Amino acid sequence: MSIAERLQVRRAELAAELERLTEPPPPGSTVAFGKRIGDGTSEAVERLSTTATARSIAGSIADIDRALDKLADGSYGTCDDCGERIGEPRQEALPATSRCVTCSSRG
Repeated sequence: MSIAERLQVRRAELAAELERLTEPPPPGSTVAFGKRIGDGTSEAVERLSTTATARSIAGSIADIDRALDKLADGSYGTCDDCGERIGEPRQEALPATSRCVTCSSRG
C-alpha cells in the first residue's frame, strides 16, 4: 500500500471517529457539575474528555491533509521548518509528519 493510500485510509478512519464524537447529545440530556458526583457530573467530565479527543483527531486530520498536499506538490519528505530531508524511518513510523526529528524535538 502506498503512503498516499495509507494516509487516505487513516484519514477516513479519523473522520468517522470525529463524526461519532461530535454527534449532538440526545434530546433532554443535561450536563451539570454539582456538589455530588452523579450522572450529570460524569456526563460533563465525559464531554470534556470527548472535546479534547475531538480536537486531537482534528489536528491529526490536518496533519494528514498537509502530508497529502506535500505528496501532490512533490515536497513530501522535506521538513517544513528546516527544509532538510525527513528520515525514512520517521516517515515510515509517522507518515503524516511534516517535520524532522530535530525540528520536532524543539517544540
